[in-house]
Amino acid sequence: MTLQQLRYLIAIAQCGSISAAAHQLYVSQSSLSVAVRDIEQETGVTVFERSNRGITLTNEGIELLGFARQVVEQADLMEEHYSRTSAPVPQRLAISTQHYSFCVEAFVEFVEGYDGEGYTFVLRETRTNEIIEDVRDFRSDVGILYLSTFNRRVIGKALEDAGLKFETLFTARPHVFVGEHHPLANRKLLKTDDLAAYPRYSFEQGSVNSFYYAEEPFAELPHEKKIIVSDRGTLSNLLAHYQGYTISTGILSSEMLTGIVAIPLETDEVMDVGYIVHSERNLSPLAQRYIEKLKLFIEEYEVGYSGL
Repeated sequence: MTLQQLRYLIAIAQCGSISAAAHQLYVSQSSLSVAVRDIEQETGVTVFERSNRGITLTNEGIELLGFARQVVEQADLMEEHYSRTSAPVPQRLAISTQHYSFCVEAFVEFVEGYDGEGYTFVLRETRTNEIIEDVRDFRSDVGILYLSTFNRRVIGKALEDAGLKFETLFTARPHVFVGEHHPLANRKLLKTDDLAAYPRYSFEQGSVNSFYYAEEPFAELPHEKKIIVSDRGTLSNLLAHYQGYTISTGILSSEMLTGIVAIPLETDEVMDVGYIVHSERNLSPLAQRYIEKLKLFIEEYEVGYSGL
């Protein structure tokens, strides 16, 4: 197999489809299909599973892709080292995260502090299942989500099946987010029963609409009034202007310091917010730098859990 074939393989995995990779690389789809076929024949490995919904990496394909990345990265380093006229290899970092504003602000600080010439940085605020798939299929270097007593068995099994590992960033007690003019805004502590009369805001999870994949704790509690959104800006506007609520970590980022308050929820439940990475892949220097930015940013805010 050739380096070009391995580069094609990596591009297909990153893009999630042969057609998207062909568009990105300015080559024909048939050239990419032939490259994948040749690699599969030479290695005896089925790299991708094909379906009407597109392609996904097989377990053997994930392992092969890890080796391919190492070979290509080493070849790029060697070329850069020995060729005085070669252009620097563009740097790339992709992050997939649940809808946490502190992840966005840390990303902005990371980008502002980067002084390299060529780069591609990607931040996806997306659904829980897609975060796991992005990191599993190497579309993202790092994923950010939370584990709790309630969801740990299910999400933990999904991470294990995907070959991913979880590292805790911080542990937080769930807080209720409401607008500053909400009838509950002046309370020092809330119980779940206090919330029954108000609309609950949550993030849409698509076809994997399981309580265990919800971004908000206590999604399993029955609720008559629900508003489901797909982006953080809409949820913030709802909190600031209407009498609903959501449940999250208690960290108020700079965009939420005006008009929104966080009130502790009386519960023994805790949220372990952390990042996931592929167990077959070491963190790149860029990924390590982003995680350090994330840790520094979190330290600037009071994490909503007392008694740790």
